[in-house]
Amino acid sequence: MKTTAVFSAFLSLLSLASAASSKKSSSTSTTLPATFKPPQVFRNANLVHIISVEKNYAKENINVLVENIDKAAQDEYFVPFTADQMSRLGGVEVKDRKDARAGPFVAEAVEFDQESDIQYLRIRLPKPLAPGAQQTLGISYYLLKAYKPLPASIKQEEQQYLSFSFSAYCPSAYTTTKQKTEVKFPTGNIPDYTKLPGSGDVAEFPQKQGSKLSYGPFDEKPAGAVQPVSVRFEFNKPVTHVSRLERDIEVSHWGGNVAFEERYTLHHRGANLSSLFNRVKWQQSQYYQPTTFALKELKFPLRVGSVDPYYTDVIGNVSTSRFRSSKREALLEIKPRYPVFGGWKYPFTIGWNSDAKNFLRTTTAGGFVLNVPFLEGPRQAEGLEYEQVQVRVILPEGAENVKYHTSIPTSSITEAGIEIHKTFLDTIGRTALVIKARNLVDDFRDRELVVTYEYPIMAMLRKPLIVFGSVFAVLVGAWVVGNLELKFDARKK
Repeated sequence: MKTTAVFSAFLSLLSLASAASSKKSSSTSTTLPATFKPPQVFRNANLVHIISVEKNYAKENINVLVENIDKAAQDEYFVPFTADQMSRLGGVEVKDRKDARAGPFVAEAVEFDQESDIQYLRIRLPKPLAPGAQQTLGISYYLLKAYKPLPASIKQEEQQYLSFSFSAYCPSAYTTTKQKTEVKFPTGNIPDYTKLPGSGDVAEFPQKQGSKLSYGPFDEKPAGAVQPVSVRFEFNKPVTHVSRLERDIEVSHWGGNVAFEERYTLHHRGANLSSLFNRVKWQQSQYYQPTTFALKELKFPLRVGSVDPYYTDVIGNVSTSRFRSSKREALLEIKPRYPVFGGWKYPFTIGWNSDAKNFLRTTTAGGFVLNVPFLEGPRQAEGLEYEQVQVRVILPEGAENVKYHTSIPTSSITEAGIEIHKTFLDTIGRTALVIKARNLVDDFRDRELVVTYEYPIMAMLRKPLIVFGSVFAVLVGAWVVGNLELKFDARKK
């Protein structure tokens, strides 16, 4: 019976691996030559480009009225990016601004020859756009590592300023009849920005209104037109960047528990200190709570009912943490061992437990559905960006027919598959679903990850039977050894 169970588990894992492989191969984007240019079948009748640099990352929204100027129906719309931008691009979502039921659309990167500096994002319309017809697209995405500190080094009590470069003309693969670009800042302190000649009644661009700059409106611009500009603005907050997050979610049916653990590699990408860190000056400044660009604390809102939190780093347990739990909230507040300034790095680990009934339920067919957040992490006013994310869902030993769905943009998912995770008292090892993503931000906190799987009764009983059998074997062995006579008769020669 044990051999049959092991064999069936092996076959199920093999089928999962092949399914994951086929999924990955089906999502592979097409490689096009460096000389490729999108066919001029569309025209941007009106375009509004909104850039927000209010947080650690740049969020961009392109609202564009697209018109098909070709004689045939078209369903592929291309958005250009530089190779550097494409490597930092994430969280792409495309919808119909006037029909929410029509989206989200499929958006995928098109692989190019290495000789080309221009890369394209291909958007597939849900149905071909007829000749002469129009459709309003809402394209949103995020750019990580978007800023540079200027100046690059400051004193620990000085204000921090960041610079951001972009194009006043929204980069487009098609002719744009009319457009404008708006940039939103965290404060109205914007000491430097590129100025351009105005048009019509406006003598000069940009126009400044509080914490917003507006470039345009501009007249018709050809495909590929760009106008480089840069801005310098106050950002007296930590520029927090997580280069890698490893998130483990371990499900235990026997214990009725779901255990979470997150391992962070955190960097501060703001201005470096121009002199050595002064601990005395830092402690004195804490009495009047000044605004600082150093990272002092992180707040993790957890699901209600979370218990047993822990916080460690490379040295060991960190005592500077506080956990508040009630019927309405569960908040973990942690303080690093030292304030994290620009250029500094701080790796750490947090974890907690939660009742399985908060995330796990059974189906009418006898299977199980696990609904957990794909990404939790800290909630900070200045935001947080994640370069590489690995989510590993460790299911009970013998779980099979694993499937998943997530509301994270598919363009950010780079890999998904099944692995075997072995822990104490395991025989064939636990089934682990591993999903890798890149270039995510804290705007995607609490986007769900739904995992469905089957857990046969024999797989459920395997571990207790093995434990019982092992203990029984030890007791029998001890009884046998205890009844052996090891005496020697000295009278016999």
